Amino acid sequence: MSQTVQIPVSNMSCAVCAQRVEKALGQVSGVEQAAVNFATEKAQVTFDPSAVDMATLVDAVRSAGYDVPAVTATFPVTGMNCAACSSRVERTVQGLPGVVRAAVNLATERVTVTYLPDIVTPGGIARAVEAAGYRMLVGEDGAAPAEPGAAAEEERRRTVSRIRLKFIASLAVGAILMLMMLIPDSWLGMRYQWYIMFVLATPIQVWAGAQFYRGAWAALRHRTTDMNTLISVGTSVAYLYSAAVTFFPSVFENAAGAGFKAAVYYDSAVIIIGLILLGRWLEARAKGQTSAAMKRLVGLRAKTARVVRPAPAALPAVSGAAAAVPVASGAQPSGAPASGAEGAPDSACALASRPLAAPDGPTIEIDIPVDDVFVGDIVVVRPGEKIPVDGMVLEGRSTVDESMLTGESIPVEKGPGDEVIGATLNRTGSFRFQATKVGRDTALAQIVRLVEEAQGSKAPIQRLADYIASIFVPLVFGVAIITFLVWYFFGPQPVVTLALLAFVAVVIIACPCAMGLATPTAIVVGTGKGAENGILIRSGEALERAYKLSAIVLDKTGTLTRGKPEVTDIITADGSPAAEAAADELLRVAASAERGSEHPLGEAIVEEAKTRGLALSDAVDFEAIPGRGVQATIAGKPVLLGNRRFMDERGVVLGALEPASERVAQEGKTPMFVVSGGALAGIIGVADVLKPGSVEAVRKLEALGLDVYMITGDNRLTAEAIARQAGIKNVLAEVLPERKAQEVKQLQAAGKVVAMVGDGINDAPALAQADIGMAIGTGTDVAMETSDITLISGDLTRIATAIRLSRSTMRVIKQNLGWAFGYNIALIPIAAGILYPAFGILLDPAYAAVAMALSSVSVLSNSLRLRRFKVA
Repeated sequence: MSQTVQIPVSNMSCAVCAQRVEKALGQVSGVEQAAVNFATEKAQVTFDPSAVDMATLVDAVRSAGYDVPAVTATFPVTGMNCAACSSRVERTVQGLPGVVRAAVNLATERVTVTYLPDIVTPGGIARAVEAAGYRMLVGEDGAAPAEPGAAAEEERRRTVSRIRLKFIASLAVGAILMLMMLIPDSWLGMRYQWYIMFVLATPIQVWAGAQFYRGAWAALRHRTTDMNTLISVGTSVAYLYSAAVTFFPSVFENAAGAGFKAAVYYDSAVIIIGLILLGRWLEARAKGQTSAAMKRLVGLRAKTARVVRPAPAALPAVSGAAAAVPVASGAQPSGAPASGAEGAPDSACALASRPLAAPDGPTIEIDIPVDDVFVGDIVVVRPGEKIPVDGMVLEGRSTVDESMLTGESIPVEKGPGDEVIGATLNRTGSFRFQATKVGRDTALAQIVRLVEEAQGSKAPIQRLADYIASIFVPLVFGVAIITFLVWYFFGPQPVVTLALLAFVAVVIIACPCAMGLATPTAIVVGTGKGAENGILIRSGEALERAYKLSAIVLDKTGTLTRGKPEVTDIITADGSPAAEAAADELLRVAASAERGSEHPLGEAIVEEAKTRGLALSDAVDFEAIPGRGVQATIAGKPVLLGNRRFMDERGVVLGALEPASERVAQEGKTPMFVVSGGALAGIIGVADVLKPGSVEAVRKLEALGLDVYMITGDNRLTAEAIARQAGIKNVLAEVLPERKAQEVKQLQAAGKVVAMVGDGINDAPALAQADIGMAIGTGTDVAMETSDITLISGDLTRIATAIRLSRSTMRVIKQNLGWAFGYNIALIPIAAGILYPAFGILLDPAYAAVAMALSSVSVLSNSLRLRRFKVA
């Protein structure tokens, strides 16, 4: 059946653009008709949903060079118990018109949805999920709900406590029932024992097992099956058969013939429920540990902020940083006039809600909830306090511990003009800063959002598990029924008893929980561990691709190097390194001449002179000669400062400086010649030097078996000099920015799986072309959006850490999947009774329940080992 949707399209500038989009959509297989309206900026598409999905249509528009404004959000989903549940939720959401992509994470119980807000809303998605038998939580504004607070956490604890109470009660009753079976018939008649066992087992079956029945009924209403179906059928068969034998034993005795000895299995039904609930309880606790990293990230956020506000008219005038006046939300500053007083604000809340960049007149400092801080507010931070939001320092100096976000243990010096990140810890001094990003725009909020999306994504390796889970439960029922029939018609006496035990054992042991948890739990722990160490992994797919990397391309400027030229050498006219006094004088003259220049090399010379505290002279008759250098008059002497070509054109003979200039150039530095009063005074070497840790980073990458390349637009001589310093053997030099992506493509054509490491802005085409794009930076918006992996700090050694983490995570995923599949392949035949003919062994359903619970717990425990991952 055909489906018609209207897809919003942005960035169209004319009717030709509309025709291009229309053509791109029309060429997609499964699209019956496409019409684009340039005026409304919408494409009406009629298509066959069985042949093409929304993701393909959106990709077609984007491949034509235009964009589809889609929203990605993560929502909690309750009621899921196994891989079959998560698959059903995912299929339900993915099948909605307007949903581009949907991924459900069973471990975190969340669904990450990319949708078109013009077509479908979160409320509509939630209603579809509810119709499927589950519940998706949506905020009042229709967006994803905020992080759960104390009340939600308390509700979670109550749920876990209820499960604990139920499994303790079930196992206690099960133990009593097992003991009762040891009572001799002469003490208490068998029929009376059965009646007592029925009275004890029934409340457990109804009360403790109710959640399984509710889940099974919800699945049945949608003509599907899941883990609840298996448990409900297995325990119900054992319980109902036992109840029938209890009240109508003669029916079974007459049907089975002479020699039949009736038996009941109340103990098996009750113990199975108790053991499965025990497994659920252990799973719930382990799931909480898998998301511990996310909870720590969210917990970093400051609760309040001290902001500067205008003093109310009735308060005494206090200039500058007035005495702090704490204000709770909804309360008034101490000493403020009552609400409604003439000339007073209605409330402190109203006072606190006015964004203010630079208050004029008397001010006060008040404490307000961090959510009430506005962009432009002036925020005060004292020693030992958390920085509440992102901003720029206006006055004051301090050191800030950014390790909780960047993984860097050394505090960073902050002063006027420096950026500060919300949730980092102020160490020593006090300062004021202006808020630039608040709420969901802060670096921490973006990191949390990216980690959530990564944890909600799926690695390609999970597709096999998802496919098997989708057909697993019906397949198990088929196996269980065949098992029952084989035992009933071909098994030894008592056939009914043995057939029943084998049926229940197969149904109980074949739970798909372990398969559903194998991949997402490892991804949750792995991405969380990365975030703790300043490594943001964008998706499970990126995590898996990083595991396969064979080559890594490092951009030179800003990645391997600092990205800012620095003075490295000062050489006198005789070709020898200058003594301190001579060096300072040569640098002073050169910096005085360069004061009017905007060239990066000139700025580096001026910056070095300022760092040394040198007093610069005024330049007269300054002139910049493009591509050559500058000339000026300093203290009455003509001064020339420039490159070798400038010197040759002015007839300056290098003499003893010739070998020194060649040595400086061979080291990848730029020699700047200084002529003062007509005489050659010396050379100042300027270079973009390697970052600390670059050499170690390259060594670690090669130790991982990767081919390391450096790519740069510099000339080959300079590039090879820098590469030698960094320990890199493969150099791609004289590569223009637009050609970097082509170089990456050539490496891929040679069979290599390539990672590109750059700053995430000018290297965007190469980052997009690479199998994995890694951005080096401070977690800026552009870096996060263009990369698969973002390294928040500039520490290049974290590249190797990210790859090691990927390999460790994939190793754990493979172990989990091997255990989950191997467990079912090995134990289902045993539960069916394959060992009975040779060894007389038939698996008791209670032991099957133990094995089922342990399979899920083992997968979770194996994933939790990633929490011990060490940053080398």
